[in-house]
Amino acid sequence: MLIERPPLLYRLLFPEAIWRINKRKRRVVYLTFDDGPIPEQTPWVLDILDRYGVKATFFMVGDNVRRNPDLLAEVRRRGHSVGNHTMHHLQGMKVTARRYLRDVSEADALIDSPLFRPPHGIMRWKQSRALREKYIIIMYDLVTRDYSAKLKPEQVLANVKRFARNGSIIVFHDSLKAAANMRAVLPRAIEWLLSQGYEFERLPME
Repeated sequence: MLIERPPLLYRLLFPEAIWRINKRKRRVVYLTFDDGPIPEQTPWVLDILDRYGVKATFFMVGDNVRRNPDLLAEVRRRGHSVGNHTMHHLQGMKVTARRYLRDVSEADALIDSPLFRPPHGIMRWKQSRALREKYIIIMYDLVTRDYSAKLKPEQVLANVKRFARNGSIIVFHDSLKAAANMRAVLPRAIEWLLSQGYEFERLPME
């Protein structure tokens, strides 16, 4: 549970970040996808989202955008929003603030979004303070763990069913590492969320 739903103590470390958006009168969730765009996964995700009429937000690694600029354009063309996920998928705790912010800026030149999500949900306070001057920092309320080789699709789907709630920002991954679980689970997760009366919105908050 410490991974699937970040505990309150961890959320309090970054009070300026958005972890959940509870609209109270409506049951809304926010699907997000990290680490793309890549040709092996992102077009498939887009087709699934189109099938169900769902809009989502893609947090993109700048180096992947550099290799696949057409996919960034296609994501936007289909009505989804995008966010910055650094240029090289850097974990903030492992690099200096200067290097981290330079990496984010390099990605921003390609992605041009006010949204930012730190890889692994980890960064230093100094990095966070600097970033919030320009970006809306988007964290998450539910990590599906579709990337885990230790989990089977049924377990990933069970995470969605157990932890999704009104306002949840839900993380899937359009990456090769998550391919098997994500492809098996995403359509079923969307169908289950719809059956529970949830609507889907993209970020920024509509």
